[in-house]
This record gives sequence, structure tokens and C-alpha cells, in this order.
Amino acid sequence: MKEVMAIVRQNKVNVTKEALAEAGIPAFTCRKVLGRGKKLIDMTLLRSIVDSGEVPATPAGEYLSEMNRLISKRVFTMIVEDNDVEKAVNTIMDVNSTGNPGDGKIFVLPIYENYRVRNGERTTEAY
Repeated sequence: MKEVMAIVRQNKVNVTKEALAEAGIPAFTCRKVLGRGKKLIDMTLLRSIVDSGEVPATPAGEYLSEMNRLISKRVFTMIVEDNDVEKAVNTIMDVNSTGNPGDGKIFVLPIYENYRVRNGERTTEAY
């Protein structure tokens, strides 16, 4: 059993959940998060744009003027059988890849144990 954790753009939530359901992976958790990637901002360029007053009065201009802004993303978490990991990862990548930075990140982690809260039963099944 594995945990597949995917960080995706917030506007991709609906297409991601529909694609996962169509792929036979209907069970997941999705939550709102804030964060930023590792891409560095060229501060020299940013300062020159801000100092010259050329920052456009648009959401993009606002983004440029906030050096450490946290970006709203969504995290999907699902527990799948080992043989479904590739299907889950490919499904998420297919619907979220635009070829641009910020498309997201996927992590796969092992699950060693799980318990049903209802009755305390220990199980090795993902569902």
C-alpha cells in the first residue's frame, strides 16, 4: 500500500477528481494549502521594475511586487494498492501538466499499517 500525495493548482481540482474517479480511484482527501516552489525571483529585475513604476496594475503586477508571496494550491492525498500507484500518478500528471512551472508535485510514500477507527481492525487493504 502507498500514499500518493499531489500538490496541484487550485483551478485543477475538478478535473483531477473527475479523472481519478474515471481511473477507478474515487477515494481521496483534498485540502487547501499555501506555499511556494523553489524557483527564485530575480530580485534585481524585480527592484528595477518596481522602482521604475512599471509594475502593471494587474494580478500579475501584484504578484511581482510581493517578494515572498504564498500561492494557494490544493493537496490531494490518496491511499492506493501498490499496483495502482502508476495509474494514480499518471492520471494526476495527465490532467495537471501545462508544461509550466507551478504545475505541481507528486510524492509517493509507503504505508506500513492502517486501522479502521470504527472497530480497531488492523487491515492491509487500501480501502
